[in-house]
Amino acid sequence: MTEATNPLLVPSALPYGLPDYATIRPEHYLPAFREGFAEQLAEVRAMTMVRSMPTFENTIEALERSGELLDRVAHAFYTVSSADATPDIQAIDEELAPLMAAHQDAILLDGQLYWRVSQVHDRLDERSDLTDEQRYLVQRHFREMTHAGAALDDEAKARLTELNQRLSTLSTTFEKNLLGDTNELAVVFDDAAELDGLSEGELSATARAAADRGLGGKFLVSLPLFSGHPYLASLTVRESRRRIMAASLSRASRGDEHDNRAALTEIVTLRAERAALLGYDSHAAYVTADETAGSPEVVERMLRELAVPAARNAEREREALQQIIDTTEAEPFPVEAHDWAFYTEKVRQARYDIDTAAMRPYFEAERVLQDGVFFAATQLYGIRFAERTDLPTYHPGARVFEIHDEDGSAVGLYVLDLYTRDSKRGGAWMNPIVSESALRGTLPVVANNLNVSQPGDGQPTLLTLDEVTTLFHEFGHALHGLFARVAYPHFSGTNVFRDFVEFPSQVNEMWILWDDVLSNYARHHETGEPLDPAIVKRLRATGTFDQGHATSEYLAAAWLDQAWHRLREGDEVDDVAAFEQAALADVGLLNPVVPTRYSSTYFAHVFSGGYSAGYYSYIWSEVLDADTVEWFRSNGGLTRKNGDRFRQRLLGVGGSKDPLEAYRDFRGRDAEIAPLLKRRGLDA
Repeated sequence: MTEATNPLLVPSALPYGLPDYATIRPEHYLPAFREGFAEQLAEVRAMTMVRSMPTFENTIEALERSGELLDRVAHAFYTVSSADATPDIQAIDEELAPLMAAHQDAILLDGQLYWRVSQVHDRLDERSDLTDEQRYLVQRHFREMTHAGAALDDEAKARLTELNQRLSTLSTTFEKNLLGDTNELAVVFDDAAELDGLSEGELSATARAAADRGLGGKFLVSLPLFSGHPYLASLTVRESRRRIMAASLSRASRGDEHDNRAALTEIVTLRAERAALLGYDSHAAYVTADETAGSPEVVERMLRELAVPAARNAEREREALQQIIDTTEAEPFPVEAHDWAFYTEKVRQARYDIDTAAMRPYFEAERVLQDGVFFAATQLYGIRFAERTDLPTYHPGARVFEIHDEDGSAVGLYVLDLYTRDSKRGGAWMNPIVSESALRGTLPVVANNLNVSQPGDGQPTLLTLDEVTTLFHEFGHALHGLFARVAYPHFSGTNVFRDFVEFPSQVNEMWILWDDVLSNYARHHETGEPLDPAIVKRLRATGTFDQGHATSEYLAAAWLDQAWHRLREGDEVDDVAAFEQAALADVGLLNPVVPTRYSSTYFAHVFSGGYSAGYYSYIWSEVLDADTVEWFRSNGGLTRKNGDRFRQRLLGVGGSKDPLEAYRDFRGRDAEIAPLLKRRGLDA
């Protein structure tokens, strides 16, 4: 294909470089990738052929300038492959995975390039004219190439390349299997009575989902990425709850074409071999060596310390659930995993007089977005939002908003893709479509994807409180991507350490129940009446309610991730389920009533995402988050002064500064863990 026939081969003429998805077809991607690979390799080859001694300008900055076409194509494609993975896109993804891994290795393991980077790094003290960002960039390139294996001999590099290509293929297989089985296991109900307890909007969403599958007259409950389902809190028919939970827990482990057990055990085996090749005891040791945690032992110590009080609190909560079952059910039964959410709501009502399902009419999606998420950002940072219906997106359900600062200067574009569909992977996430960089003259375009069920035509989209939280959380990631202002693409947006990246998104959750924000968006979608302040007060009082369960299910998943990735080369696992049980028993979190948030066969974060040996990042970042919330509360809360400080000293630096140094610059000290322990009820 030529530039005239392939729109990916030329920079987009649309505002902010937004890909012109209206003209991009699946057959454009692979040729554009191949052109991008060839172009960057040629750029690196030219760089290493320079006869003069390596300098920052002819090596590090030249490396940052390279690969612009490839970055543009990759951002455009991976946005689509995660959000709208049609069969054509999946086929491209499978073919592309080993090609991308090979290309990355060709750069990171290039001996001549590594020598040049090393020379610049070793003489860094001689360059007093470099900015702090430039000095840190040299350090990171040297560290990352060394960490990737650039110092290995040729034989070891050849094996490393084989491992990386195979791992990329396996990760793609894992994600494809999970998507296929998640769609296949969506639970079909014949009678609306089986879904008693759902709201009118929820029921219409299940009817619409069934109709989209050609099952008119039936009701289909699609499965979220995590164990369980939000509907379990409302469904009165116990058998319906059981069916949904059983389907959720069985994903990709049923011995069929979508079974992920072979893929994940091979992934773990190859990651352990790769870690040994790179000089580490385990994949967890390899990963954490270049994170703020530093080692798996530090992570293990934290998880073990939190697991004990979390499990204790979960048992207290189970006893309360059992008590309400024993006193309200005509034929009492032992509480099981599929009962937890339903009876938790009954306990919540009994203790706090709060019915979370009755709050949904106050959380209409558009109002939450405009008068909640956007409003809080405007109050804090002075930014303004304008929807751009004239700009094309990769799917009709995605929307584009242009963002400007208070002075009228451009900030970037924000894309929101709210609703679930069969071609979208599970969960919620933020990703860049265009990365900001002064060197390349680009401003950011970022996307948020959620998986909210779309109601029938004419019905409002009413969110659960959890979905409201997810929207605020993911927009926190978006703000990080939108506000970072760096010179070099290496540091753009959320390109920070994995165990730091969740911190800004978690901080943004604080505004959900903030008085000025909540009163602005939490209004009944029909009457406009605000949510009763008395209910809000009681809701805040439930801060630690059910935190034993929530913390335990999260810690169980984080521990599983570490257990898999602390295996050493030569360790073998024949039975995935038995391995899981032994690992969870070891940390005191083996509890069938509180299943792990993600079981291994559908743990996409660590087997097909970027969180391998890093799922601990959420609780690790939450230490910073909880400490930051205390700072905001002590300094006046939702003010421009506070927002500007947070933006300038944390969000705005992207990855151009050591993250803990940036935190100290913002907070004036290191983070303290006490606010986290109090928030999760682990301090007693």
